[in-house]
Amino acid sequence: MTTTGIRLHAPAPGWSIAADVVVVGSGVAGLTAALRCEAAGLSTVVVTKARLDDGSTRWAQGGIAAALGEGDTPGQHLDDTLVAGAGLCDEEAVRILVTEGPDAVRRLIETGARFDESTAGGLELTREGGHHRRRIAHAGGDATGAEISRALVEAVRARGMRTVENALVLDLLTDAEGRTAGVTLHVMGEGQHDGVGAVHAPAVVLATGGMGQVFSATTNPSVSTGDGVALALRAGAEVSDLEFVQFHPTVLFLGPDAEGQQPLVSEAVRGEGAHLVDADGVRFMVGQHELAELAPRDIVAKGITRRMQEHGAEHMYLDARHFGADMWERRFPTILAACRAHGIDPVTEPVPVAPAAHYASGGVRTDSHGRTTVPGLYACGEVACTGVHGANRLASNSLLEGLVYAERIAADIAAAGLHARVPQPLPHPEVPEHPLQSPEARLTIQRIMTNGAGVLRSADSLTHAADRLERLHADAREALTEHGKTAEPGTDTWEATNLLCVARVLVAAARLREETRGCHWREDHPERDDTAWRRHIVVRLNPDRTLAVRTTDTTHFPTTCPPQAPQEQ
Repeated sequence: MTTTGIRLHAPAPGWSIAADVVVVGSGVAGLTAALRCEAAGLSTVVVTKARLDDGSTRWAQGGIAAALGEGDTPGQHLDDTLVAGAGLCDEEAVRILVTEGPDAVRRLIETGARFDESTAGGLELTREGGHHRRRIAHAGGDATGAEISRALVEAVRARGMRTVENALVLDLLTDAEGRTAGVTLHVMGEGQHDGVGAVHAPAVVLATGGMGQVFSATTNPSVSTGDGVALALRAGAEVSDLEFVQFHPTVLFLGPDAEGQQPLVSEAVRGEGAHLVDADGVRFMVGQHELAELAPRDIVAKGITRRMQEHGAEHMYLDARHFGADMWERRFPTILAACRAHGIDPVTEPVPVAPAAHYASGGVRTDSHGRTTVPGLYACGEVACTGVHGANRLASNSLLEGLVYAERIAADIAAAGLHARVPQPLPHPEVPEHPLQSPEARLTIQRIMTNGAGVLRSADSLTHAADRLERLHADAREALTEHGKTAEPGTDTWEATNLLCVARVLVAAARLREETRGCHWREDHPERDDTAWRRHIVVRLNPDRTLAVRTTDTTHFPTTCPPQAPQEQ
């Protein structure tokens, strides 16, 4: 285990609490891991950046995919996932997902989640892009994430589990042997704790969600600034497949200058029969793929982008006027309300849509038990790279992945006996270890990434992006090393610094992968190259803050860290 010794510039912790496990994040992955750890008798603390029910999960509209319908099988779900992943899925990781998924969903229902039912009394299942079967369970029509979040939050509160809300995680604490010893965090606003503190624990579960805010337009909430990936990199962990950022094909187009979180128009709308059309009403996805509008997301996003280029247009349209008012109000009330709030009525007019950053298929590299390359550090959900998604996530597999792998993490922590070790974290550094970016850098980074590493990429665009990002990095480092100055520690500067960290890694990987595969589209290398590139790109941060980038020999990941049980005295 190689540690970097790098930590964000921040005040020393002014308070601390102790636990067996600290879970960072309160989406489906984080809360499931916390509930399972607590059920195993482990004292568990949940740390979340906003409110407990304010993670990315609650924004999920479509649903959760599992082989629950008549005639469907895990094998069919596996096949669809492998096709969407464009040759880079870890087949064993996918097999775990699809075989353990149905029972995991049933346990979620036992926890209190209420999914929509058909008139016959069973689950009402729908289809989304890349699925050959109706296997998407949904709730409240298009409010699946909100219902799952509600059920899990109620379960956590019912058990009286300790939670720390409005807390931005800063860095991983480690002991002299490089083993996990907890995290530092900053609590924003009033509460039981305030300012920088620490949770001391021998096991840390990262479930911090995505990093969509690295781009100008995204479906992700404002808190999705890549904090978990950046923390893991500073701690010495490896990340993989970060170049594979999924751009959701159908995001409500709010104008060319719109920035920040954009309203999502769920793939389930197309699953129920909506058509993608251009300004002339032509269905341009017909003939491009056997599933037309229900092709995997990378294919649909590329189809929309190509048509936009051909027509010199800023968006295309999603036409579901044939649904009628009753279906819109019953099946998609959330989307209907969002559209109407922006002056668009899907009942009477086509909805303007364009691709926007949506989901990170890569992340902190883990094994099938959620272990990273740092002993005692686990990751699950969007922050993790389990190998399930490959080069492009299959629609509605994300909630299932968070659910399944969170359960596996809890089982591994309990079996390893990590809680018997009392962590002894290394002392807080006396001088700043890592310079901070100014708050203004956030917008600069987002525009660099959108222009250079968005849906369409090339050697020139990526080189330009890399040069500009490295200049931001070098300027901050020079200010610290030569003048002893850095931006004032605070939420906005820590977030901007995390965004720069993940942006540098994403661009480095995208420059190296000279092919088009899944949701990574290189205009200068438009073909898929299995001979040279059917492998993963793995990145870690060196102690001097440079990036160490390598490729794996095959599609299989190297092993990570086995559980580090305490030694008998």
